[in-house]
Amino acid sequence: MLQQDSNDDIEDVSLFDAEEETTDRPKKSRIRHPVASFFHLFFRVSAIVVYLLCELFSSSFIACMVTIILLLSCDFWAVKNVTGRLMVGLRWWNHIDEDGKSHWVFESRKASSQESKTVSEAESRIFWLGLIACPVLWVIFAFSALFSFRMKWLAVVIMGVVLQGANLYGYIRCKVGSRKNLTSIATSYLGKQFLRQNTGDDQTS
Repeated sequence: MLQQDSNDDIEDVSLFDAEEETTDRPKKSRIRHPVASFFHLFFRVSAIVVYLLCELFSSSFIACMVTIILLLSCDFWAVKNVTGRLMVGLRWWNHIDEDGKSHWVFESRKASSQESKTVSEAESRIFWLGLIACPVLWVIFAFSALFSFRMKWLAVVIMGVVLQGANLYGYIRCKVGSRKNLTSIATSYLGKQFLRQNTGDDQTS
């Protein structure tokens, strides 16, 4: 389903129409997109490794900073535009309409039997593990740089938090829906719990 968030308006339409015409394949745990899976982890893991080890191999802060930012930028583009669509059937993007208004669009492949044929369980685990774990590490690095007064590295670490955190936020929105949907789910759950509790009290009395 496509969830388009613009001025609190949500529109549900089918998407990935071309991809839904793929041939039927049994659901397997094997990795169906090895190249995408590799690059989903390669850039973000490489950025972390360079951040941790660059001072051991180079005395140039500028060279280290440029290398890390390039890796983070490549990771942001690859995860946002390629790996999310191929590995888990999710995509988020932004467009500006004719009136100059910015619209954020959060898409997910229509939930159907076709999804179970095109999404690999192994790829899904790799995708979400890399998507969640790496931003957490950058947050830890940010606190470490702040408390150790490594201010020259703080800007680099914040760049990692922002770029990888943006992808994490975007794909979570794709996965669970808009804030309005989350609010309605929470309200419905609390309402059911309230009614259940009142019903139980009435029965005991």
